[in-house]
Amino acid sequence: MTGIERVGVVGCGLMGAGIAEVCARADVPVTIVERDTQAARAGLLRITRSLDRAVAHGRLDAARREAATGLITVVDQIEALHDHDLVIEAVPEDESLKLDVFTRLDSVITGDHTILATNTSSIPVIRLATATTRPDRVVGVHFFNPVPVLRLVELVPSLLTSPTTTARAEDFVTGRLGKEVVRTRDKAGFIVNALLVPYLLAAVRMLESGSATAEDIDRGMVLGCAHPLGPLALTDLIGLDTTRAIAESLYAEFREPQYSPPPLLSRMVEAGLLGRKSGRGFHVYEEHRREAAAPARPR
Repeated sequence: MTGIERVGVVGCGLMGAGIAEVCARADVPVTIVERDTQAARAGLLRITRSLDRAVAHGRLDAARREAATGLITVVDQIEALHDHDLVIEAVPEDESLKLDVFTRLDSVITGDHTILATNTSSIPVIRLATATTRPDRVVGVHFFNPVPVLRLVELVPSLLTSPTTTARAEDFVTGRLGKEVVRTRDKAGFIVNALLVPYLLAAVRMLESGSATAEDIDRGMVLGCAHPLGPLALTDLIGLDTTRAIAESLYAEFREPQYSPPPLLSRMVEAGLLGRKSGRGFHVYEEHRREAAAPARPR
């Protein structure tokens, strides 16, 4: 038994919304904290649209959709999480922002059983754990986008994470959410991003040098290597800002040139060309514009 019956999620962007959705679909009540009412509404809309797509594609029936929606509460006060069993931080990949979240969580959590988890994709967990007075109960639980579709979770205990915390987190992720876990040491990038990000950055450098177009780079890897997405399309899916943040974290830790963000990537982030979530990155996404203009589904 994990003893995890109520989950809190801090942040309701792509990752936070996905994490909240998979918890609710597993019959786990979820409280989501967003920075203000407008962001909370946008986060809930993101979840309901994802559930609607699951129903439309036959992956979820309408009754289960309504049940999942009923298990989700969105608030704008972090104090609402004071007695939850598991709280997952899912704010943007910015170390100072995450440190602030963990400091605030540490001040409001009242239970001596609560696990504090981070969904960071690259920041060493120990840095976040030591922002609290309970580093033994802090662990990395890194989901992958889109969370409702991809089964993998990287489980990242720090040097101070207790075996009980690690075991409870793994039991919840595998037994309750039905995900597959890989364990990794607490090093920047963990397993997947330490291997993936240099590949994505190499594609950006290839485009930057004029060696090939974005379309041909992606087609080459899809048709030549049987990848489901080309590297630039995948960078768009991850988010160019998130990709740059992961690269910066990797470079800060290892100081290897392969992890250094190319200038083109940085310029695009500065221009707000963030990929699918902004409607344009290395490719243009008309469906994002249509979705942003569509009215909310009545409930």
